[in-house]
Amino acid sequence: MRGFTLLEVMIALSIAAGVLLTVISSLNYHLSIVGQDAEETTAVLLGRAKLDDPDFAGQTENKGSFAPDHPALKWEREISETEIPGLNRVRLTVIWNEERKRLSLVQYAPQNAQ
Repeated sequence: MRGFTLLEVMIALSIAAGVLLTVISSLNYHLSIVGQDAEETTAVLLGRAKLDDPDFAGQTENKGSFAPDHPALKWEREISETEIPGLNRVRLTVIWNEERKRLSLVQYAPQNAQ
């Protein structure tokens, strides 16, 4: 009767462990990428909705949050003049993850719309 030696079993287990570790780390990495993509997509959609809101142009506040639906996300608005008379640049920055992540959206609007 012929069987596997201890050395052959140990080599097979080390190869299997290496492959398993690679698969698990790859899966973990790709899941984190999906999570980051979901956060960025949420930030972009909320920022665009805020810029497209007709009441937002008339607001005097330049900071706020997306509470109650998304209390962890905050926004900041910066309005600056452009080289073209009568046209302003509106930069809306969405901030999340305890202010470690930021995403900026830029929109050009007439000065009387501010």
